[in-house]
Amino acid sequence: MSAVRVEPLTEALWPAFEDLMSDSGGPAARCWCMAWRVGPSYRHRSAAENRSDFQAVVAAGPPPGLLAFSDADDGRAVGWCQVTPRSAVPALERPWRVRPVDDVPVWAITCFYIRKGHRRQGVTSALISAAVEFAREAGASAVEAYPLDGAVSPSSTSTGYASTFLRAGFREVARRSPERLDMRRLTSDPAVG
Repeated sequence: MSAVRVEPLTEALWPAFEDLMSDSGGPAARCWCMAWRVGPSYRHRSAAENRSDFQAVVAAGPPPGLLAFSDADDGRAVGWCQVTPRSAVPALERPWRVRPVDDVPVWAITCFYIRKGHRRQGVTSALISAAVEFAREAGASAVEAYPLDGAVSPSSTSTGYASTFLRAGFREVARRSPERLDMRRLTSDPAVG
């Protein structure tokens, strides 16, 4: 893996984020990370509306996630991770598979997008590690994620795989369906290397 630098998404980095999402050509270019903010209705909104609404989220601050940049790709953004207080992504309250397991005010890692050509090179792991630190610095006591078990479902649906989170020190706290896990890591846990 080439060197990866991770930065919070601010207004100044919006052009890099826009380049990353626009280049995806797939669901990321339509969703613009609005699915967990507005729920399934994001599919009925235009990509332009989702992009505009997410740009407003970025402009309002605080940063709603992290961008990964690769020195090997002329400093272009190669990855994205949405990480916020769970309360900032209210659509997480709807699906029974990812409802809260307790009253701990966790932060949530809800979305990844890795640029083609940079997948399976450790970008997701770098983003997870940075997300835990980002949440810790913001005062969060724990970070959750809702990945799929790759042994049960071959699709990661932009939430990542449980095996990647296990390697990053996350532990399963609930499994309400065979394929979807609720995983958590305390921000006070030592770094996993």
